[in-house]
Amino acid sequence: MRSGCSALLCGCVPVTVPSAAFAMSLHGKRKEIYKYEAPWTVYAMNWSVRPDKRFRLALGSFVEEYNNKVQLVGLDEESSEFICRNTFDHPYPTTKLMWIPDTKGVYPDLLATSGDYLRVWRVGETETRLECLLNNNKNSDFCAPLTSFDWNEVDPNLLGTSSIDTTCTIWGLETGQVLGRVNLVSGHVKTQLIAHDKEVYDIAFSRAGGGRDMFASVGADGSVRMFDLRHLEHSTIIYEDPQHHPLLRLCWNKQDPNYLATMAMDGMEVVILDVRVPCTPVARLNNHRACVNGIAWAPHSSCHICTAADDHQALIWDIQQMPRAIEDPILAYTAEGEINNVQWASTQPDWIAICYNNCLEILRV
Repeated sequence: MRSGCSALLCGCVPVTVPSAAFAMSLHGKRKEIYKYEAPWTVYAMNWSVRPDKRFRLALGSFVEEYNNKVQLVGLDEESSEFICRNTFDHPYPTTKLMWIPDTKGVYPDLLATSGDYLRVWRVGETETRLECLLNNNKNSDFCAPLTSFDWNEVDPNLLGTSSIDTTCTIWGLETGQVLGRVNLVSGHVKTQLIAHDKEVYDIAFSRAGGGRDMFASVGADGSVRMFDLRHLEHSTIIYEDPQHHPLLRLCWNKQDPNYLATMAMDGMEVVILDVRVPCTPVARLNNHRACVNGIAWAPHSSCHICTAADDHQALIWDIQQMPRAIEDPILAYTAEGEINNVQWASTQPDWIAICYNNCLEILRV
């Protein structure tokens, strides 16, 4: 993973690492684990990628009522403590939140959230304000909840949402109008399509073919489907769950766009797929002892992936021996609760974030 042999991956042997083992690094004084406790159960989270905002994450509350919260937290590298920089209200729990994929810091500092609608927020030093609310159901009081969304890394003016109404919607965002010194942000529907026979649970843009036009979705019909914005009249079924279990998440390999991972509702395994060999998994990762909740590919390696589950475990796998069976993870971390989410920092690939109960932890790998 990291050159110089990490404290945790030295030798790459199967090992279970309790929290205390993260206490001090072999690389100096930086600890291997930092923890933040929120005032509510944490579900959605995402790393900022702006170069001037290292160790900044957004966290979404999971409270089963209308009033929910989003917090923006940052690690103070002097005190080694997480500090809450900002908290703002959010209707319903966020099903996902994501910072604009702007690694150069040239766009406004934006954060998107999904729930009842897709919202884009502008983050300032002291406050966060709603920049635009994207609603493609203008003619109805009813809105079908959004299960997830993805922000296109190649063209940050494109976002895609998935909904329980069986559709995926691709949105165009305009961040270019300048009035005074403020870039106004607005959005419009570029295209909407019926993607599945039942609810759509996740959507993700692929880096294949230039990284702008290809995306895939998964849903309650148990299929992974691939789409091309240039040819929306047909889709390709990449995989169908043999028992037609609903598929909850999909995640593209960050380095090799041929590979993606998916998982079924209440399933204890993660399936690795190769789009060149549709419908036949190239690997199954099945060491978890309870249902898997999160998947994150390494940003800097095509053969490492992290999975997290209700068994309190975050497991990192090396899949380079595919198609031979992957027997064991190369690293296991045990948290103090059921892990709801895992995110691998794309601009700081030494760091993985997990959340469980009301806690966020970032782990050095």
